[in-house]
Amino acid sequence: MEKKHCTAVVLAAGKGTRMGTKVAKQYLKIGGRPVVSYALEAFERSPLIDDILLMVREGEQEYCQRELIGRYGWKKVKKICAGGSERYETVGKAIEILQTSTEIGNRDGYVFIHDGARPFLTEEIIERTYHAVEQYQACVAGMPVKDTIKLTDPEGNITASPDRSRVWQAQTPQVFSVQLIAEAFRRLQKNDPQGITDDAMVVESQMGTTVRMVEGSYQNIKITTPEDLAVAESILKAKAGES
Repeated sequence: MEKKHCTAVVLAAGKGTRMGTKVAKQYLKIGGRPVVSYALEAFERSPLIDDILLMVREGEQEYCQRELIGRYGWKKVKKICAGGSERYETVGKAIEILQTSTEIGNRDGYVFIHDGARPFLTEEIIERTYHAVEQYQACVAGMPVKDTIKLTDPEGNITASPDRSRVWQAQTPQVFSVQLIAEAFRRLQKNDPQGITDDAMVVESQMGTTVRMVEGSYQNIKITTPEDLAVAESILKAKAGES
C-alpha cells in the first residue's frame, strides 16, 4: 500500500492550571529541555511523518519559533499557529489549516494529533498507529488500565465495576484520515461540543465511526501535575541508563 501524506499536529495551547506554575506545563524543563521538545523531536525523526503543525497559545508563536524551532533546528515544523481556549477548538483550527495552508497541504492523508505534554512518544508507537489508521481510518494509542475501575453516581456511590480487561486509558497520538476528522469537526460546529474531551469522541459522536485502540506505552505519560514531572525525570534517567 502506498504511503499517504502524514502530518503531526502537536498541541501546546493548554494553560496547565493543575500544574500550579506560571510557566505552562509544555514549556517546563525535564532533562534540561522543554517538555514539548521531546514530542516534536520524535515526529521530526520519524520517517513516516512528512510535516508538523505546532498549535500554541496566542502570543507564543515567536517564542516557540526562537526557543524551539530555532534552537533545535527541526525542519518538519512548517507552521506555528494559535489554538483556541478548548482542546476541540485547537484541533478544529489545526484541521482547517491542513486543508487550506500552502505550507501544509494535507487533504486526503493522515493526521497524528498528539499532546505536547506527552514527551515519551516513540517510533514504535508512531508505526503501530500508522498501520492501524491505514486499516481502520481512526485509532487511538492507549494502554489497559492496571487498577480496578469503579463507576459512581453524583454522590460518590459505586454503581458499576467494569471488566478491567476491557478498560483502556486513552493516550495520544490519536490518528485519523484527514477527510474523516475534517467532516467530523464540520458537523461538530452545528452541535453541542459539551463533554468532548478528546479527538476520538468527535469522530465517534459525529460520524458514528468505530475507533481502534492501539497499544501505546505505560511510559507515554501526560505531564499534568508536579508529581508527573518527577516521574518523567525518572523515566529519562532510566532511558539514559539503557542507552
